Amino acid sequence: MAEEITQNMPKLQLDEETGEMVSKAELKKRQQKRAKKAAQEKARAEKAAAGSAPAKPKATAPKAEETATDPEQMFKVGWLADVYKERPEKNVVTRFPPEPNGFLHIGHAKAIAINFGFAKYHGGVCYLRFDDTNPEKEEEKYFTAIKDIVEWLGFKPYKITYSSDNFQKLYDLAEEMINMNKAYVCSCNDTEIKLQRGGEKGAHERYRCAHAEQTAEDNLQKFRDMRDGKYKPKEVFLRMKQDITDGNPQMWDLAAYRIKTDQPHHRTGWDWKIYPTYDFTHCLCDSFEGITHSLCTTEFIQSRVSYEWLNKTLKVYEPMQREYGRLNLFGTVLSKRKIMKLVEEKIVRDWDDPRLYTLIGIKRRGVPPAAILEFINELGVTTNATALPVHRFEQSVRKYLEKTTPRLMLILDPIPVVVEDAEPADIELPFSPKDPKMGSHIVKFTSTIYIDRSDFREEDSKDYFRLAPNKSVGLLNVQYPIKATSFTKDPETGKVTEVRAVFDKETKKPKTYISWVGTEGSKKVEARVHNQLFKSEKPEDVEGGFLNDINQDSEVIYHDAIIENGFDEVRRRAPWPEAAGESELGKGGPESVRFQAMRVAYFALDTDTTEDKIVLNRIVSLKEDAGKK
Repeated sequence: MAEEITQNMPKLQLDEETGEMVSKAELKKRQQKRAKKAAQEKARAEKAAAGSAPAKPKATAPKAEETATDPEQMFKVGWLADVYKERPEKNVVTRFPPEPNGFLHIGHAKAIAINFGFAKYHGGVCYLRFDDTNPEKEEEKYFTAIKDIVEWLGFKPYKITYSSDNFQKLYDLAEEMINMNKAYVCSCNDTEIKLQRGGEKGAHERYRCAHAEQTAEDNLQKFRDMRDGKYKPKEVFLRMKQDITDGNPQMWDLAAYRIKTDQPHHRTGWDWKIYPTYDFTHCLCDSFEGITHSLCTTEFIQSRVSYEWLNKTLKVYEPMQREYGRLNLFGTVLSKRKIMKLVEEKIVRDWDDPRLYTLIGIKRRGVPPAAILEFINELGVTTNATALPVHRFEQSVRKYLEKTTPRLMLILDPIPVVVEDAEPADIELPFSPKDPKMGSHIVKFTSTIYIDRSDFREEDSKDYFRLAPNKSVGLLNVQYPIKATSFTKDPETGKVTEVRAVFDKETKKPKTYISWVGTEGSKKVEARVHNQLFKSEKPEDVEGGFLNDINQDSEVIYHDAIIENGFDEVRRRAPWPEAAGESELGKGGPESVRFQAMRVAYFALDTDTTEDKIVLNRIVSLKEDAGKK
């Protein structure tokens, strides 16, 4: 029987158009028929084009595999191209300046791709600069996580710098501002400052704080007293003397320095008791580093005025700031405060839970870095904010995985099927029916195989095409279908515990094919199927808050799933292909082991995997849910 299966078995291949497994000859016949039809349509179009009235071509959307995405498209046309034309520097220098007070999310991926990608496209360099001016919220784990994510996305910073590198230089410039009568020490409280800025909804005219009339000598002494710890936090602060009459709030005498003495700085310790604000630090550090194009999101568009004012006032090198629309996703939360709440309430495991859209969560889930960059590139860059449902992101990831991942057979909820007239036989399976370069592997067809519980019914029906008593179904890459002859059940649970079957050599073309895994070389794994964490598109708008919108089925765990032996080779050769920075910078972790479980979903190895236990995460489903279209 074994020889009959291996010697007489035709090599079955997947017909991508219909989803059927057919012989090589049949597939070739179908492809020729489709090519002939395409040639006829082309000839008709050309004939019509030669006539007096050109034929209007029928609009047809290209298939996903036919559309190639230029990875540099967003730098060649549109907003980023216009920004470069506005300042066509020979040596482009950009920066990505995150605050090290939390983990990055999907929106930050756009900022990373723009700043590093823009510099790379124009032959320049990009700094990774940590904006570490608030010691109360900064932790070393955030510095490490941010650096790792940048490199995981495939970018290598020109230099890693810190705003704190410039603390002395910034302080000296603050003293220079005071001597120029362009900064003063103020002791006003929040209520007084609000009144100076026009009160509630601009009820009256704005006016400048009286402290602005102090002499430069007085301000300088008070500022040095701030530095030396003679004031308490919030007792006084240094303000820039801008233009209180300007219509832009960013010119209303912003804070330049404040006192913070509760915690030591992670790099400078207790050396400083005063720290510069973002509005004072950012533009000057851009200037120090020779940034040519300071690219940030539109929430900083009003800040451009104060950014340029400060550099001009101090007569330092002036970078050009321009603003693009940020990326946001519906159906999830990205706020650090809200994610912290999910972690504290143990709704998710941690910040890297695969159901979150933090970049460490997306990474752990198994999304390839190159798929994220492709998604951002497809969206393009404009000044408009981009807000998309999460399934739009998953759709892009799915398209990338379809082209790049090997295919294996995985059974989530297995039941054994004893094929009574079968003997062990080797079957060669391609890792990809579309890409022969991926190679193939051998699986053992055994007399006992496992199929998914959902592929067997105790009672048959006309609209059901899988296995049932006295009904046949095809097995992927196996010559003959199998027909169920009997089954047994657990009397306590009522669940089917075993199905017995035989080869059905009379049925040449079954209506459908199902996955299977043999007993030899297969492995038991834990498969975690992640669904959306929230039930609605806008969790924050739900009555009672986002915690009342949790999807209780956001994670379904299959503890006894079984995967075929080809997994060993997929794991050894991962990542497939060398996606973005995973291989280039040696950042390929467990999540780089990805594959398509045929007829199930895309999966990746989870960090919970040990020598004794394999844990898998579902990356995305094979197809988008019909209800989301």
